[in-house]
Amino acid sequence: MEEKVRRWVRADFGVGLASLDEVPSGAGRDDGAGRLWHGHGEDGAGYAVRLGAGGPATGLRAAGQAAAHGVPGVPGPLRDRRGQWWSVRTGRRLSVRPWIEGVPGSTGPVEPGHWRAFGRLLAAVHATPVPDGLPPARRPGPMADAVRAVDRWLLRGPGAERHDPLERALAGLWREVAGPIGALLARAGNPPPAAEPGDLVLCHGDPGPGRLLLGAGAAEVWLLGWSGAVRAPREQDLVAVLELTPGQRDAFFAGYGPVDLDPGRVEHFRTVRALEELAVPAARVLDRAGLPEPERAAALETVRQVLAREPGRPAQVSYRPSPDARDPSPSG
Repeated sequence: MEEKVRRWVRADFGVGLASLDEVPSGAGRDDGAGRLWHGHGEDGAGYAVRLGAGGPATGLRAAGQAAAHGVPGVPGPLRDRRGQWWSVRTGRRLSVRPWIEGVPGSTGPVEPGHWRAFGRLLAAVHATPVPDGLPPARRPGPMADAVRAVDRWLLRGPGAERHDPLERALAGLWREVAGPIGALLARAGNPPPAAEPGDLVLCHGDPGPGRLLLGAGAAEVWLLGWSGAVRAPREQDLVAVLELTPGQRDAFFAGYGPVDLDPGRVEHFRTVRALEELAVPAARVLDRAGLPEPERAAALETVRQVLAREPGRPAQVSYRPSPDARDPSPSG
């Protein structure tokens, strides 16, 4: 397969690859779609080569647009010989982008300079023209249905008395925060706040620390994982920042700049985010047939961390960084 992909990359993108090493699932991949290789170019450069599993090309369009407009820290895909961000081989999408070396932001340490650089990066993303074909902001309905399904299975369904140890632990956590979860589900039924066309910007969709890659420099940050990009108000992205510690937020907004957020939008997108953060790992805990126990245990720990944040707590909606946190320079 590797030899075939090398030929396709040369024919479609004009890049010669001396070798390809496949990246296993979970080993530093920015998403789980298709197969990913670390390509070693004949020119000495590194490339991320992905043969996608189909579906919309949202992430490629968004990252390509941001990189083309000079947004720092976005490794955009290369254009193929037709000028597209991808080519099609055997019905699947083939894409190539620069390979970025760095430390995942989820393992850190993320220093103040990194947070300032991330703020500058996300401000530049939000100032980028929105590419055609991007979907609108996500709605809470589908994830609310998924959370209700977990609730029924854990506490009320026919499986409630037949849990394995991990499911029993999840059920215990779920009972402890039944009130906040119920309030979260109630808010999911509220209509989304109205947005004018001028309020809609290019949003990454999930710009948390887990999507960051820290480069060699003290303020070098890369933003990966663009598959969830949407056309939405900036609150879609900034609710993730509001969950950071006060010091981290201060450093971020020193780079991003002062901002006043719409309280209704903050509540709406926090609801969507909280439902996603609960539904996805909870479903993994319950997937006894499809996942090994260590992965299910890791998903349980994720649920524990999410529930510890008390879903639905109010969020700060106006931010002015303190004078001592102001961005000292473009390289911060």
